[in-house]
Amino acid sequence: MRKCVFSLLAGVAGVSLFAAAASAADLPAREAPAPIIAAPPIFTWTGFYAGLNAGWGWRSDDSQSVVIGGVAPGTLFFDNDDDGGFTGGGQIGYNYQIGSVVVGLEADIQWADTDQDVRVAFVPAGLPGTFIPGEFRNDLSDWFGTVRARLGVAFDRVLIYATGGLAYTDNDTGWTLGGGVEWALPVNWFGSSAVTFGLEGLWLSFDGDDNEGGFVGTFTPAGGPTVNVFAPDFDNGDNDFFVARAKLNFKFGTY
Repeated sequence: MRKCVFSLLAGVAGVSLFAAAASAADLPAREAPAPIIAAPPIFTWTGFYAGLNAGWGWRSDDSQSVVIGGVAPGTLFFDNDDDGGFTGGGQIGYNYQIGSVVVGLEADIQWADTDQDVRVAFVPAGLPGTFIPGEFRNDLSDWFGTVRARLGVAFDRVLIYATGGLAYTDNDTGWTLGGGVEWALPVNWFGSSAVTFGLEGLWLSFDGDDNEGGFVGTFTPAGGPTVNVFAPDFDNGDNDFFVARAKLNFKFGTY
């Protein structure tokens, strides 16, 4: 009897082992899960930025002639003071992107290296003589600032935009219009989410130049003594200024 029981248990164990082996053969092979690759963030122009710029500016100062009286009556003719020089400064702003449209606001402050010496010619009223010009200076500011709206179209990391708004100096106000193109570079400097490089042109127009009167030269009439020629204080001519510059901005916040 004991022998039969042992035989029965051995048979059951063998069948169980065979069934377990067959089930294990039917199970799928274990493999490591595929790595999760995060999609790169989508670039947006939305966010605050600050940066620096440098370029060249051309000034066009259309001064008008001035008639004077006194001991040396005549007409003073001023040159247009067209000159150019280095400009540089900084800017801050904010962009907001809606689809491919980008709207924003930017303010900047600039130093402008422009000549303030004005050449003058004198045509006397009456007898001919000799005019020796001195130095005539106006108070055209050597700095200016703007506050401008921006409206552009983004092509991924490239932004083409128009801009316009208020222009001002220490003694005058006017307007500015322009445009530019900006590229977002694949770098990250000083904790910014993006660095952008751009090229921009601005046309600035101020209402007038407050020219300071004063000594402008000496006039010696034929057969007469030499007299000093003075110009009165006058608000004379519009002042236009064109700037072409490169800009480097550091964008913060949203990627």
